[in-house]
Amino acid sequence: MSNPVPPRDKPDQPWRSEGAPEPEPGPPPKRKMPGGWMGLILTALIVYLIANIVLSFFNEGDEPTISYTEFSKQVDDGNVSKIYSKGDAIQGQLKKEQKDPDGDGNYTKFKTQRPAFADDKLWQDLTKNKVTVTAEPVVQERSFLSNLLISLAPMLLLVVLWIFIARRMASGMGGAGGMLGRKQPPKPVELEPGKKRTTFEDVAGIDEVEGELNDVVDFLRNPEEYRKMGARMPGGVLLAGPPGTGKTLLARAVAGEAGVPFFSASASEFIEMIVGVGASRVRELFAEARKVAPAIIFIDEIDTIGRARGGGSGMGGHDEREQTLNQILTEMDGFSGSEGVIVIAATNRADILDPALTRPGRFDRIVNVSPPDRGGREAILKIHTRAIPMAADVDLAQVARTTPGMTGADLANLANEAALLAVKRKQSAVTQADLSEALEKVQLGAERPLVMPDEERRRTAYHESGHALLGMLQPGADPVRKITIVPRGRALGVTLSTPDSDKYAYTEEYLRGRIIGALGGMAAEHVVYGVITTGAESDLEQVTNIARGMVARWGMSERVGRLSALPNDAQQAYGLAAAPETLDTIDGEMRRIVDECYESACRQLRDHRGQLDDLAAALLENETLEEADAYRVAGITRLTKDG
Repeated sequence: MSNPVPPRDKPDQPWRSEGAPEPEPGPPPKRKMPGGWMGLILTALIVYLIANIVLSFFNEGDEPTISYTEFSKQVDDGNVSKIYSKGDAIQGQLKKEQKDPDGDGNYTKFKTQRPAFADDKLWQDLTKNKVTVTAEPVVQERSFLSNLLISLAPMLLLVVLWIFIARRMASGMGGAGGMLGRKQPPKPVELEPGKKRTTFEDVAGIDEVEGELNDVVDFLRNPEEYRKMGARMPGGVLLAGPPGTGKTLLARAVAGEAGVPFFSASASEFIEMIVGVGASRVRELFAEARKVAPAIIFIDEIDTIGRARGGGSGMGGHDEREQTLNQILTEMDGFSGSEGVIVIAATNRADILDPALTRPGRFDRIVNVSPPDRGGREAILKIHTRAIPMAADVDLAQVARTTPGMTGADLANLANEAALLAVKRKQSAVTQADLSEALEKVQLGAERPLVMPDEERRRTAYHESGHALLGMLQPGADPVRKITIVPRGRALGVTLSTPDSDKYAYTEEYLRGRIIGALGGMAAEHVVYGVITTGAESDLEQVTNIARGMVARWGMSERVGRLSALPNDAQQAYGLAAAPETLDTIDGEMRRIVDECYESACRQLRDHRGQLDDLAAALLENETLEEADAYRVAGITRLTKDG
């Protein structure tokens, strides 16, 4: 199994590095305070004023100031428990809570002021009502020191917060600089031997691609020889191919084979809503790679930011995407052959990349990574089953023959599904049956515990028998490998047909046979029951795609002619790539081809009605027919052998 993708070195760093040692910690860079010291002073003043306003409310407390008349009344009523007097200022506490006559609430403690002209007998009244005159204030006031500390607390909090922000900015982990992805690059570091790296031994099935990338490996190993000859390596290598074909694994293998640091990132990780962040991150990534050159920078899904400029924008991301792309172009243009930094990028859509990105001097070498052939699939299966105990009956060559079109990722998933099945069955090793069942699950979908009525089950058996019988009768058609009426995925039944060998070009006869086979289910229901059901939905989608390709892309229609009237990527925007008259002609030709194929399917099924009935009866009895049993029941001899 291949090594796992290395983790990011830092949370805010959009790339991952492999083979590069940790940099030595250097002195933290000095950063200028945002807004300067004047901004700090102004902010502190505002906070101080707000704090004093808030504290003024707290200083008022819960003790209201009542009138002296109210105080005298409470003394006469015997409701005063104690008082404290300093001069004419009096503080006191009631025995029972009273309503504040001048306020909205109730009060127990109070303040009042004895008028200087009062000539009442206050002391006698207090003594008569047994009021305690204390020597300590009833209402405790905060000291000057306490008030000072409370007033300074918001300012101290502000200073601490400011220091925290400044330190995070200095370390590049946050603040205004960190949020925008700008960090002070570390000092240059010396290379150290790392852990086991991915090499070409971990890559299989794409030998022709390895040959092209060996030039890059040799250049990174022996740059002096190329300089002496005046040769310049490509500034970038673009790996183009379908998903799962091993583009990322190839890039890591090149770095591991050459023994150089490997920086990897997805193009989408550079993009933020704030314009300029992506360009900043690109500059940092290239600066890091130059410090440890020779090195490899790998950018996955580069079409995210590398689309042709000037088309399509989305909610603030358009300018940011273009700035990021411009920065990549600038960085790659700034390379010289002596720097030893090579950029490898991967994409599934090389056709939509900006021409400035693929011009000579930047990504001037495009390597197409295609799905592996049969031998390549067998080699890939051997790699992905190295850590899986395999039984003696396992034949990986036979599995490779029955998996045309599968990519390396598909085969890895197949091996893993087989291992999961073996664990569920408590086996000590993976058997051929596990691999076969895992392949069915991957290709056909998981079985569904669906109980169908007998009539619908019988109709499904005829539907699948129609597919299978026409597949057997068509010359050059893909052999039928399995027929089942066990519901799988979205289908009520499945007929699996795969070619004996990989096909790279298709004839018109073969494509018509594919259409006839796909229409076999609907034709069988029409011939046997005289009705059409919704079970042919996926069949019709397949038929439509094949017919559209024959007419509009592959020149297999005399009326449309030998031209690509409807490119593949225009199918999503059907009607935008051709004139209305051409589209009408395409529709007419598609209908003609499909109608002819449907008539042929119905005619063949009527002529071979006995074989159709035999297949349906066998399916109703057994539910699943393997290849040999299916051909035996239909009474048809295979004309080709597995090769």
